[in-house]
Amino acid sequence: TASFLQFTEEKLGQAEKTELDAHFENLMARADCTKNWTEKILRQTEVLLQPNLSARVEEFLYEKLDRKVPSRVTNGELLAQYMTEAANDFGPGTPYGKTLIKVGETQRRLGAAERDFIQSASINFLTPLRNFLEGDWRTISKERRTLQNCRLDLDACKARLKKAKAAEAKAACEGDAVPDFQETRPRNYILSASASALWSDEVEKAEHELRLTQTEFDRQAEVTRLLLEGISSTHVNHLRCLHEFVESQTNYYAQCYQYMLDLQKQLGSSKGEIFSGTFVGNAESTSPPAAAASPPAGAAASLPAVPTIPVVPTIVGVPSAVAEGVLNPNEVKPPASGTRKARVLYDYEAADSTELALLADEMITVYSLPGMDPDWLIGERGNQKGKVPVTYLELLS
Repeated sequence: TASFLQFTEEKLGQAEKTELDAHFENLMARADCTKNWTEKILRQTEVLLQPNLSARVEEFLYEKLDRKVPSRVTNGELLAQYMTEAANDFGPGTPYGKTLIKVGETQRRLGAAERDFIQSASINFLTPLRNFLEGDWRTISKERRTLQNCRLDLDACKARLKKAKAAEAKAACEGDAVPDFQETRPRNYILSASASALWSDEVEKAEHELRLTQTEFDRQAEVTRLLLEGISSTHVNHLRCLHEFVESQTNYYAQCYQYMLDLQKQLGSSKGEIFSGTFVGNAESTSPPAAAASPPAGAAASLPAVPTIPVVPTIVGVPSAVAEGVLNPNEVKPPASGTRKARVLYDYEAADSTELALLADEMITVYSLPGMDPDWLIGERGNQKGKVPVTYLELLS
């Protein structure tokens, strides 16, 4: 009751309160800052690892019920499943079916890498942050509440002692005047005793209670201070966890990048083969290149009317092999203008004799020819030349 009265009077500005020292206040402010930002980082990392809100809520419920979260396929693994099933329906031997299988396998590997990253990030980063909020921070909050109660008790005792001393001084001046029992003393005190003696006894009791509450407050303040100073250790621990999170994320993206490079090489090596001919109604086969074969006279009327992929026409001054997507390095001559220097960003292994192998950071000369695939350029290094993928280059002015 005395603590509640003290709290109310403080809020109304009618009572003084014991202020903590500046160091203690700084420790509490730092702890609050750590707690608030840890919560935000934790929640946003959860969103990063699992963007689906329903899935996050489900995982939260399983965690609170202390049950194992059911295994869930990643989006990449689900896409891989769809692509594989589609390839089986379209025909795994067709160009489209083969490509679906290749891309689907890469998506499966990407999904598996994502699963490993999520698991690693959860164990090495999310769990320590969550343990701090649900463990250390709860202990700190509990001890801070206890300290607040001790401080209210201490200030209530100070107020009581102050009133008792004021009444004692007044009684000493007025002789045996009866004190105001309703305001400062219980009614069951013996009224026949002298007011001065009664107030002296009251002051002595108030001083004794003040010493006890001061001791309890000092003890609790020390406990709380030690816990607050432990925030520095928390920062060190979270720093280590942050490094592990970055390492996991780096490994994940490195895996994804390597998987995509492998896929790009696979698709690049078969691209000329796929698009060098015209698709026909039978999905199991493709027609020979248009420049290499033509239908016999009178046969055009008997061919099925099916969509075709137009073949790039022969361009004056450009070898027919370039127009068809097959490069013969000996036939290619650089244009009079339009050559550029390029820096190679990544190593590239040539898929066949028409391509030029690349080493990271080397400088080569590149140019384009009419009718070429825009994803490729002609690259020259000394006496060597061949097709190079644009995505592996940094074009310089």
